[in-house]
Amino acid sequence: MKVVIAGGSGFIGQHITDLLVKNGHEIIIFSRNKKTDSEKVKYVRWLQDGASPENEIGKVDVFINLAGVSINDGRWTEAHQKQIYESRMEATDELIRIIGDLDEKPSVFINASAIGIYPASETPIYTEESAEVATDLLGRTVSDWEKKAASLNDFGIRTVFTRFGVVLWKDEGALPLMVLPYKLYVGGKVGTGRQWVSWVHVRDVTRAILHVMENSQLEGAVNVTAPFPLRMDDFGKMIGATLHRPHWFPAPSPIMKLALGKKSSLVLEGQYVTPEKLLADGFEFNFPVLSLALENLL
Repeated sequence: MKVVIAGGSGFIGQHITDLLVKNGHEIIIFSRNKKTDSEKVKYVRWLQDGASPENEIGKVDVFINLAGVSINDGRWTEAHQKQIYESRMEATDELIRIIGDLDEKPSVFINASAIGIYPASETPIYTEESAEVATDLLGRTVSDWEKKAASLNDFGIRTVFTRFGVVLWKDEGALPLMVLPYKLYVGGKVGTGRQWVSWVHVRDVTRAILHVMENSQLEGAVNVTAPFPLRMDDFGKMIGATLHRPHWFPAPSPIMKLALGKKSSLVLEGQYVTPEKLLADGFEFNFPVLSLALENLL
């Protein structure tokens, strides 16, 4: 298949590209800056004056939308929050325009969404059937993002919203920051410790994307989280045990809010999210439990 990846130069995009190339797919990455093509990966400029990607890509089977300013970079100032929201809307609008101009439409559009659409809570279990939507920055962003991408259904394109949990990788994402205090022997409970962490190994993220591509019965929301979330305190204890470090030094909520501002909600709040659609469709996680993931990553 020929696959376009918007945002393919980012952390998750690189992992998805590597897996798809290994599986024989031809990749086109939309990038703001022209990069050197390889045998299996071509770079096409977009979101720049004069860029017309629709004239360069030919017939495409799959679009994957990962584009948007990272929620992990910097403090959540008003300007950064605006960038988080508007970058996703702008990129999705452009993808809709490009697809609209193609004579032959792709068979599937995969929008990399997030479990931040679900309200933070210590008790409910959220599945793809859950209708609750958070009212904070992430909830509004994901909800509006998915509604915009859903307009591609009008073209008869199968549209999937892959709602990623906390994606774990040894070098990027949330895990290095979570591990650092333990390496310094000051790891411990964060906030109340009761907040849920619905996590997923990045390799299972990429495999889930491939599974969605290849299984046409999957559409709409698809939660991409490991089947066994943990509370933050248990998550930290597991890191400590894996690294043979103590879990003893607490980081109370007021300190986290002072250090991170509004961004502290990423670690002080959480949701219990399960991947019901993937499991029902026969998808098997390589890393279903955290102990296996941490042994692999750490």
